[in-house]
Amino acid sequence: MRNCSPLYRQACRGLTLSALVLLGVPLVSASAQDPVALAASRPLTLDLSRSRAREVSAELTAARAAVAVATARERQGSAFANPTLTMQREQASANGASNSQLITALEQPLEIGGTRSARRRVLALRRGQAEAELVAAEHRLDFTVAHAFAQLLAADRRLVLSRAAASEFADAGAASEARFAAGDISGYTHRRLRLEVARYASLLAADALARRSAERALARLLDLPGDAVLNVAAQAPELRSGFTGLAPDDSLRALAARHRPDLRAATLGTEAARAEIGVARRERFSQVRLTAGMLNQGVAGGASLSGFVAGVAIPIPLWDRNAGAIDAASAFTDQRSAETEALRRRIATEVSDAADALRAIREQLDLLRPRLGEESAQALRAARVAYAEGEISLLEWLDAVRAYHEAEVAYAALDAEALTRRAALERALGISISRINP
Repeated sequence: MRNCSPLYRQACRGLTLSALVLLGVPLVSASAQDPVALAASRPLTLDLSRSRAREVSAELTAARAAVAVATARERQGSAFANPTLTMQREQASANGASNSQLITALEQPLEIGGTRSARRRVLALRRGQAEAELVAAEHRLDFTVAHAFAQLLAADRRLVLSRAAASEFADAGAASEARFAAGDISGYTHRRLRLEVARYASLLAADALARRSAERALARLLDLPGDAVLNVAAQAPELRSGFTGLAPDDSLRALAARHRPDLRAATLGTEAARAEIGVARRERFSQVRLTAGMLNQGVAGGASLSGFVAGVAIPIPLWDRNAGAIDAASAFTDQRSAETEALRRRIATEVSDAADALRAIREQLDLLRPRLGEESAQALRAARVAYAEGEISLLEWLDAVRAYHEAEVAYAALDAEALTRRAALERALGISISRINP
């Protein structure tokens, strides 16, 4: 792992502790505080959810390790080969005469023709590719968290609506019992109302189960206990529906070409593959070895001799010209180039589809928004009073309640889908929408 200064580690620790406090994750032993209770103590925002998910994601941990591996390999690729110390002693004798020779030499391998710099370039590109893949993994996780967060928001709203409808029908059912006993309403009306009470009670149970499933899906991404109760905070309207001036598709595609981390990773991978062709060509000559040392020679009955030893060893690519490795690197470059072009085309389609989906959802929200909220709630209250005073029939009141419930549920679903589509567009662009249109 890359070394960090004490100041950097202290800042990281402070940010982590702050995030954990906001999330309600216990900072003391489990016996002292209940993590499930703490998880529900504060509203959970989308940004905080993403931050927490990035901290606990195993995929991001693996991607960070891959960056550390690539960084270490780049550093190792800059190292020079170690020299070799050799000592040789030769001794020969014949007819009572002897001769000895001691050679002490230092041998240094040297890479020629720019082999070392070419290898360093490949490793630097691989490190950049690993960093871009880490950012791409973060963007994928951000989208997954946004989708789970939006689903929980929608489930929350559906549960609130179902609970309100079920409560209203339960109250009406209790009143109907008294009115039926007094003979004020018919048996059909009473039975029909009881059926609606049962219907909305079943709907409430189904929405409660759906809300719990959505809650568990988000809790898994945040590595929280399965029984944690998450209190998600509703997002601001501009975060749900995007912004008014969505740029044309060609401008969005240009943004994606500049900012998509997976496209950058693929491009760096292609450049690294192309650089490996040069490395394979230079490796035909391998290493030149330079030798320098001292020689001491002793002759029986004569004076000892000493001198200097120098030598050079140059490989000759006579039989092995590394042609297979060069062809393989060339073919791999072609493969990566084709894959990068396919990814570029896929990104262009992704951006257009995501932008179209966000525009369509925003148009639907703009149509529904003026008709819902306080205005529709007032209409529902007026229908309730009218039914209680006998001005409208049971069927008219049931239709009013059903229409309100279905319209609000549809709006909640579109609202959550808008948040998901915004996250999908940001993933397709590789940049936050707020950064290009504050």
